[in-house]
Amino acid sequence: MNPNNDNSFLPKTGNYQALLSYQKSEIVYDLTFRFCERFLSKFDRTVDQMVQAARSGKQNIAEGSKAAKTSTEMELKLTNVARASLEELLLDYQDFLRTRNHKIWDKNSREALYVRGLSNKSDESYETYREFADTRDADVVANMALCLTHQANYLLDKQIARLEQDFLEKGGLKELMYQARVSYRKNQ
Repeated sequence: MNPNNDNSFLPKTGNYQALLSYQKSEIVYDLTFRFCERFLSKFDRTVDQMVQAARSGKQNIAEGSKAAKTSTEMELKLTNVARASLEELLLDYQDFLRTRNHKIWDKNSREALYVRGLSNKSDESYETYREFADTRDADVVANMALCLTHQANYLLDKQIARLEQDFLEKGGLKELMYQARVSYRKNQ
């Protein structure tokens, strides 16, 4: 069957750019990259770890979305790797703040609520946060990154739950292939 055909049994997937989890993780990556440039020594091992954790979060969402066409299992695994990578990044930001005796914002603090309010913009991107990331002190930028990483993790948790539910309702590729083959034979 032609994969572009509406009768294709292959799921229509792969548009990771439209996923809110991907969009948020891209912002987290950009913010992390710039945070490390501004506030950490280029010789600090943490720089590579933080940038790679942020990158892994973003890239694994994309890879999982593309793999979904032929493997629900791979999509789930890669989406969970993205979630785990962003959790690692979250801990790095918390460590940064704690070891430097900076306050970690409460999720309902005025500052955290302001950052969350910025994420309600329909055209949210790194540009939404650039002015703050480029002009505020390290503790403020790290706390912003915590807020945004928590949001990305929340979105990934919801995405993983949806993938699990979709699998229960629709099955995997082997089931879809079998159903398509039975339907094809029936219509011959």
